[in-house]
Amino acid sequence: KTLELSDFRNYDNLSINFGQDTNILYGDNAQGKTNVLESVYLAATTRSHRGSKDKEIIRFGKEEAHIKMIVMKNEVPVRIDMHLKKNKPKGIAVNGIPLKRASELFGILNVVFFSPEDLNVIKNGPAERRKFIDTELCQLDKIYLHDLISYGKILNQRNRLLKDIAYAKGGHELFDTLDIWDIQMAEYGRKIIDKRSEFIKELNETVRKIHGNLTGGLEELNVIYEPDCTAEKLESTICANRERDMRMRLTSAGPHRDDLCVMANGIDIRKYGSQGQQRTAALSLKLSEIYIVKRKIKDTPVLLLDDVLSELDSSRQNYLLDSISDIQTLITCTGLDDFISHQFQINKVFQVVQGTVSQPV
Repeated sequence: KTLELSDFRNYDNLSINFGQDTNILYGDNAQGKTNVLESVYLAATTRSHRGSKDKEIIRFGKEEAHIKMIVMKNEVPVRIDMHLKKNKPKGIAVNGIPLKRASELFGILNVVFFSPEDLNVIKNGPAERRKFIDTELCQLDKIYLHDLISYGKILNQRNRLLKDIAYAKGGHELFDTLDIWDIQMAEYGRKIIDKRSEFIKELNETVRKIHGNLTGGLEELNVIYEPDCTAEKLESTICANRERDMRMRLTSAGPHRDDLCVMANGIDIRKYGSQGQQRTAALSLKLSEIYIVKRKIKDTPVLLLDDVLSELDSSRQNYLLDSISDIQTLITCTGLDDFISHQFQINKVFQVVQGTVSQPV
């Protein structure tokens, strides 16, 4: 419904009332359009889609920043307040009540973020494809979020221990504590592998239909989960790799090394697909996210489209715009021509110029 920012990125103070359908923020590059979408994503998921640290988000020369957002949840207004600080953890409150853990924020507002970088998810490295799975699962499943955070902490501890063993005198005393980390890592790792496997099955049911429509029935898309090792063999693999891990000072097996294979008509398009094929598949994956969220939460997510239309040809633009007609969408772009030519229904238009947002008459 509303968004207020203070000392966030290039915004001194900002207040916006959004429409419930399509909201367009247009303006030249480097004016602050993406910063608005970033603030919404941050207030929904506790983190920046860019991977930025809190201190990088605070306006230059200031010590803290604030985001205030009102969202409608089951027709009830919910207020989210976020206080970003330079050298301390962020403070988050919902309806004036501080949250003990940032993860409690997940699920209040579900968002799907779509940027030009997402069109390269197929051709980029495995980390991007893991991020695609994790971003969606963390919003939909708080247990998965907890397991993923726990696994990440254990992985960091184990890697630190491997370095300590390599450099420390009396490394054998430290060696005994590896068993504890291995058991915990396998425990959380198995849960992550199982949830990712379930998610990919569900994703395939949706993505095949969307991709078929996008390609006029010429391509059948299939997403294959490639776990680094199976849930059953995870603990034994971690133990078997221990000598190598100690030499490398790094954990070499586990879900932090998983990948996705994207097949079109039986061909691995990560390696052999054209750029057009890879981008169409990426668009199919992103649109699938929207439908999966709808099905899971029995509600529609908010779609954040960051200057994506300019990266798509007209047929893919048409398909995307048709797909989001019933979803609240915040779109950034440099001009309104695409929407006018498509006779697209626009709810509200905002012009962004050097950190100020206005509604043209």
